[in-house]
Formats: sequence, structure tokens, C-alpha cells
Amino acid sequence: MTDSRKLDFNLVVVLDALLAERNLTRAGERVGMTQPAVSGALARLREIFDDPLLEREGRGFVLTPRAESLIPVVAESMNEVSRVFDVLPEFDPAVSSRTFEVAASDYVLSEITSPLLRLLERDAPHTRVAFSGLPVDAFISPVDLLRTDVSIAGTGRGVPGKRASLFSDRFVCVVDAANPMLVDGALSLAALSRLRHVRSVFGASTHIDDMLSAAGIVPHVAATVQGFLTVPFTVAGTPWVGWVPERTANRYAATLGLVIAQTPIAPSVLVEAAHWHPSKSDDPALQWLVGELRAAAELVEFGDAGGR
Repeated sequence: MTDSRKLDFNLVVVLDALLAERNLTRAGERVGMTQPAVSGALARLREIFDDPLLEREGRGFVLTPRAESLIPVVAESMNEVSRVFDVLPEFDPAVSSRTFEVAASDYVLSEITSPLLRLLERDAPHTRVAFSGLPVDAFISPVDLLRTDVSIAGTGRGVPGKRASLFSDRFVCVVDAANPMLVDGALSLAALSRLRHVRSVFGASTHIDDMLSAAGIVPHVAATVQGFLTVPFTVAGTPWVGWVPERTANRYAATLGLVIAQTPIAPSVLVEAAHWHPSKSDDPALQWLVGELRAAAELVEFGDAGGR
């Protein structure tokens, strides 16, 4: 008998989607996974069952007899899991002691943590939030989304799953006030091409990389840092430049002796969004949390004018 403690239930979820869709791409869309991730899961399932499960026929796939026999078994397994969660009580923020897992960049956490915690203290005083950083060596994956309730990241970077936009910002250039290439508070394209840059990394190319590439600039990298908040501190007192969200620049520029330089480059807009795995969409606690995050984002965008 197979030890159920050693099984990955996510494989059952993928198998259920494959049996229903008979297509890797559509199965991935159903469970919030990329096609390569579904392909990897299918390879593991084939090994477990010692059967191809899906076989090519023409331009599509058909189920093997073994896969056909699994349809009612997998369906019943999914129903049993649904019944387990259906008996859970409705989420009541006033009395819940749930701990929410939220992953975000250093920039997002610096902006949204305080307003979010104020709202939770008012609306759900017994809940807690465990904050963590985003993965720095790869894109956010469906597995990452399963590990958290919500991951907050910029849109347009291939993050899978469902999402709700929160707030926006634009990227600006920061440079030491004594930089000799700074002329009347501005840096020319030629200066930006010659100056060395402090580059933020988030595992892959960023909005800033795309923005500079569109302007024809291949930056000479002086230093690489994780996240945005260390960029102003790294640039201060050096002949280097860096790009950060405008809120971060406004927060640190005066203290560190920096200038927010005018440039000929059209600033890229960063839209931060809450992302979650599609399998969690029916969780009332998650939907409540997303609502609180959107309320906190309004405070980031517009301040306390709404009287919250």
C-alpha cells in the first residue's frame, strides 16, 4: 500500500485537470500552472502509474485505458477533499485567529505593511500576517503561490494565477547631488550610457531593464542588489546612478544627498498586484484579505483622505 504521507496531493489536482481537459495548456490554465510545469507533473504521474495516461492522436491527446479508469477514482478523491473543506466554518474576521502568509518585495512591504496592519487591527484584531520576500532566483511559480496566501508582485512579468491590482508607481533615476554629469538637475542619454548603474534584481529581467533597453541603453553595471530599498544607499556618495520607484526616491533622496534626475527616458510604470493560486479563489478568508490589501493600497495611493 502506498504511504499517503509521501504523496504530493498537487499531483492529484493536476491529474484531475488532465483527465478533464486532455490538453496540457488548458489543464495548466485550470490549476494556475504553466505548460512546462504541467508537463513535469505528467512525467511524474506517468512514472507513478507506469502508464502514458495521455497519448498523442492527430493534433491532440487521448486518454489511455488506464487513464479512463482513473476518472471516477480521481473525481471521488476531489469530492472528498472538497467535503473536508466544506465543513470548515465561514471566515469571520472579528473572531478569526488565522495567520496569513504574504510575500512581497522590500519596496511593497515598506509601503503597504503599516496601513495593512492598521486595517487588520481594526477589522480583524486576532489575525496575524507573516511577511516574506519574493523569490530572487526565478519567476514566481504556481508552487510559490501555493506556499503563500498572496504574493504581491508587478504585473506583466509572467506571474501565474489570479490577481487583483493594488497600486502603481513610476521609476525615476537617482544620482548623487555632486555627480559631475548632472546638469541643471538632468542627465542626458549620453551621460546615462557612460555612467555605471546600480541594478536591482528579482530573478529575471525587470521593468527597468526593459525601459533602458527601449531607450537604447546597455547599462554598465557597477553593483547588483536585491530589491529596491538598497539602491539609494548604494548610489549615495558615488558617481553611479540607479532607478527606483518614485515613492522610494522621495523617501530617501534628501537624507542621502541624492537628486531625482530628469532624463529623456519615458518612465516605466510599475503596477503592483496581489497574486494567488486559482485553487484558493473560493476561500472566503483569502477574498477578505485581498479586500483588505486593496483598502491598504488606497491608503498608499491617496493617503488618509478617505478617513479610514
